[in-house]
Parts: sequence; structure tokens; C-alpha cells
Amino acid sequence: MAPAMPRLARPVAMSLHTWLIFLLAAVGLSLSPGPNGLLALTHGALYGHRRTLFTITGGVLGFVAIIALSMFGIGALIRASVGWLTLLKWAGGAYLVWLGVQVWRAPPMTLDTSAASGPGRAGRLFRQGLLSATTNPKGLLFFTAFLPQFIDPARSLPLQFAFMAATFAGTEFVTEYVLASAAHHISPWLQRVGRRFNQACGGVFMALGAALPFTN
Repeated sequence: MAPAMPRLARPVAMSLHTWLIFLLAAVGLSLSPGPNGLLALTHGALYGHRRTLFTITGGVLGFVAIIALSMFGIGALIRASVGWLTLLKWAGGAYLVWLGVQVWRAPPMTLDTSAASGPGRAGRLFRQGLLSATTNPKGLLFFTAFLPQFIDPARSLPLQFAFMAATFAGTEFVTEYVLASAAHHISPWLQRVGRRFNQACGGVFMALGAALPFTN
């Protein structure tokens, strides 16, 4: 009797079909309103779309970290813990309120790059984008519930993470850069409305921060 043929190993990466579905879902999520998109729009108007790349990069890396936490199990632990979830909600809400106050108090918008090139400015923009993504527990909870639908336990989890994280990071980066560029091009109008635009954006941040700790 001839020996049985060995079973071929399954590919270690995501299937094309699964990746395409995930790509469509990632595009839809990136286009939905959120704190990082609003932050990119605001920074695009304040500092120009090139400097806002620091903000966008920070936010994208923050989302990649959240995806990693979700895929490797920590997100499920936090979701099951009322204490940790409550703490994250209050911390994230407090940061959004603080960020809203800073935007509210900002002077009328100008895209003079010399005004945005002070020491550490790039680092501050990067940290604001990073913290805006990582301090919002709703993102962690969403990815914890969303990603398992696309995970195949028979394939390599690190490679699936690499594919999913790279896909979402790419779509989020493009979306936020488009918002920042649009704000840059309509800067003459934004400069005319002055503080009212700052106050509107700051008010949205503060409202999100105030409501976040009370959401289910």
C-alpha cells in the first residue's frame, strides 16, 4: 500500500478574499467620523498638511498598537474588566476634554510655518495624534470585537496581524492626509472665520470627552 501523501500546509498569510473584505471594512471605518480625523483636519488648518504628517503618523501608530492589543488577547481582558474599562474611559475622556480646551483657546488660524516650527513642535503633534488614538477605549473595544471575524486560527497570527495592521494603517493615513490637505486648501476661509472654527472643533472634542465615560 502506497504511503499517504502529506497534507500541504495552509498558506501562512490571509487569503485574498478575506483581505479584500477587510480592506473594504477598513475603508469604511476610516471614513467614519472620529477624534483622529477631526484632529488631522484641525492641525491641517493650523499648521499645514506637511506638518500634520506628524499628527497623522502618531495616530496611525496608535491604531496599530490597538490592533496588536486586540489581536493578542489583552483587549478581551480589558473588555471583561469593569474596573479597567472604567479607568480607560475616564482617562480617554479627560484627555479629549483637555485637547478640546487647547483647540478652543488657540488663536485664529494661520498657515505660517514659522509659527508652527517651535522647539519640539513635531514631537507634540506626534504625541497628540498618538494619544488621541490610544486613549479612546472605544477603539480598543471595537477592534476586539471586529478583528476576530477575520482571524483564521490555522494561519500564522503574527502575519495576519501584519496584513491587517498594514491595511488599516494605510487606509487611515490616506484618509487623514486628505482631510489635512483639504483644510490646508480652504485655509483662506478658515482664517476669515477665525476663532469660531477653533471653538467649534474644540467643542466637539470636549463633548466627546464628556460623553465617553458614560457610554456603554
